Amino acid sequence: MITNLTVNIGKLKLENPVMVCSGTFGYAGEFKDFLPLKKLGAIVTKTITLNPRQGNFPPRTCETPAGMLNSIGLENPGLAGFLNEKLPILKKIGVPVIVSVASEGGIAEFVKAVSELNDFKEVAAIELNISCPNIESPVTSHLSPVTGRQSPVACRRLPVFKNRRLISQDPQATYQLVKQVRKATKKTLITKLSPNVTDISEIALAAENAGSDAVSLINTLMGMSIDTKTMKPKVAAVIAGLSGPAIRPVAVRMVWEVYQKIKLPIIGMGGIIDTSSALEFFLAGSTAIGVGTANFIDPAATISILQGIKSYLRKNRINNIAKLIGGLKV
Repeated sequence: MITNLTVNIGKLKLENPVMVCSGTFGYAGEFKDFLPLKKLGAIVTKTITLNPRQGNFPPRTCETPAGMLNSIGLENPGLAGFLNEKLPILKKIGVPVIVSVASEGGIAEFVKAVSELNDFKEVAAIELNISCPNIESPVTSHLSPVTGRQSPVACRRLPVFKNRRLISQDPQATYQLVKQVRKATKKTLITKLSPNVTDISEIALAAENAGSDAVSLINTLMGMSIDTKTMKPKVAAVIAGLSGPAIRPVAVRMVWEVYQKIKLPIIGMGGIIDTSSALEFFLAGSTAIGVGTANFIDPAATISILQGIKSYLRKNRINNIAKLIGGLKV
């Protein structure tokens, strides 16, 4: 039986629905000796900002029960460095490249970065990492008003500024950002959502109304871990992003909630480590899935998961992955 694994994310057609999550796969070249990259449905790059970032102070990661904490701080070579050094390598792989973009200086930087990426046909789609502080000043956006030190990353912690919220926690801010970026590109636009909200479906609906072609969820949950011997935090930034199997039940629930609310394709992620966990996301409503923390444990995890999905579909006589999406029986 021939099984159709192709899926559409906006105008982007993927040969299969298994991709890698931003920040867990570098810029793909780091993994070329561990798996056949051409078999991936798509590659989502490490998030880039307009200007280079050195990232947060070490230690940046630590292992936790069924997961890990990370506070990398969006270390990246900046947009120009990415275009000159990373994109040519990604182009040679031959699978769709989705570039993840964040901003240190509000909507204007998002729009500028996306506008420049719009000119490169090698960029198949753009993922808006909207979990970054909604603060106009790049000087203060990552500084803690309490300690004066750099805050745990971008995308990981709510800054302690009066009347300030993360874009990803405010439906109106999400709508305004996506609406402005939508004007800057005709490429497929994916909005990445944060789980650190009261109602994630409300944010997803705002992204849909503003013109996003798809949403991806979830980003990491906020957490921390303490070394009881030294009485110090295990990650220098204190609070960091929790990922891995520990967050999967939360992620599956949020995908299900968003699936009930919007009509856009959903890219589900959060603790996918094997075929069974990947299938949960499809049944909850995901059109495609992203593998993240599992890449650190097994660099070829995506390929194993892809083979497992094929076997599952054949075993259950399902000839099209689309028939699995949202198939949860309640």
